[in-house]
Amino acid sequence: MRIKSTLNTRISSGLLSLGLSLLISIHTSLAAAQTVSVSDSSAGVRIGVLGLFHPRQFTVSAPPGQALVVHAGEASVVIEKSSGVKAANVRVSADGVLLRDGPHAIRASALTIAGRNNEAVDFILAVPEKITRHYQGTLEIKPSSGTLLAIVAMDRETAVASVVDAENPPDTPLEALKAQAVAARSYLVAGRGRHHDFDFCDTTHCQFLRQPPPSASAASKAVAATRDLVLAYDSAPFAAMYTRSCSGHTRTPAELGLHPASYPYYSVECKYCRAHPALWTSRLSAQDAAALHTSDEAARLNLVRRLGWAAVPSNDFVAQKERDRIVLEGTGQGHGIGLCQAGAKAMAEEGADFQQILSHYYPNTTIVKWPIPGFSK
Repeated sequence: MRIKSTLNTRISSGLLSLGLSLLISIHTSLAAAQTVSVSDSSAGVRIGVLGLFHPRQFTVSAPPGQALVVHAGEASVVIEKSSGVKAANVRVSADGVLLRDGPHAIRASALTIAGRNNEAVDFILAVPEKITRHYQGTLEIKPSSGTLLAIVAMDRETAVASVVDAENPPDTPLEALKAQAVAARSYLVAGRGRHHDFDFCDTTHCQFLRQPPPSASAASKAVAATRDLVLAYDSAPFAAMYTRSCSGHTRTPAELGLHPASYPYYSVECKYCRAHPALWTSRLSAQDAAALHTSDEAARLNLVRRLGWAAVPSNDFVAQKERDRIVLEGTGQGHGIGLCQAGAKAMAEEGADFQQILSHYYPNTTIVKWPIPGFSK
């Protein structure tokens, strides 16, 4: 990247949604977008959760009125208030995992947690002193390179509702939430294979996911209203990408130096972001700034993995030297590919329905019900 102290160098690209985005590894995600798992038409997904904390210990507990059954090898433990076991502590051990429920200790290669009949159940999973989350599904915990993997198998619609609720502010109109639900569901249907041990993670590498929202919430209503609907291009579903703010027009993978996806992601105008750009300023060392390259989203992602998202919120910025630092002044929050969440919110507030929103940001696509009868690769 060339830096001039008197003349700003324009570097245009995109970003994925800051904190509420879809992907960190764009090359991987675009490749995943070209692969659809058609052998498994079930409505379930396996999501690795809380991996950002590199946990070596978990605490699992049951909400009031729930009973959890922990299976650890041939042993099992019931977590329920009436059983006297309110929570179980799981630690990584040299030969697998160590489960403690009060005075008892059980060693196993891995463990699973479900309801009394192995059904999906509500449970609370915590990394002590760091984070606590409520989930709905079944849980598998196993060791991996000195840490613990927590994998939640959940109903796909539960996952979609969790994503929609995590990805959007509370004042988002229902039609924009519906558009988000279809995009998120499309990603879950067509984007499998991003991880070795599970389908997706709960970070922006895949889709941001928190606990499932209440059934009466706007996010849950949006998911119910669009149940099983996905986006398709050339009669095939694709892993729809989206961004928080697109700087006035959406991008194509080619504009960012990325591998083309099965869907070409046409560049479209976004009136809201053009009139209300998301502005940001950041200061980097000359060494860090030197790693940035024009129209190279992968280079920016490599940098923000190390420095954090606030370091370079997008690739649409100007750069100038200020003593021993490089000052970036930019617009946008996200890679700018696909649905723009800020623009979708504005369209819905102006009266557009979710079909119109999706048609605008994903031109030449159709909305279909999944699974598609007779679909094959």
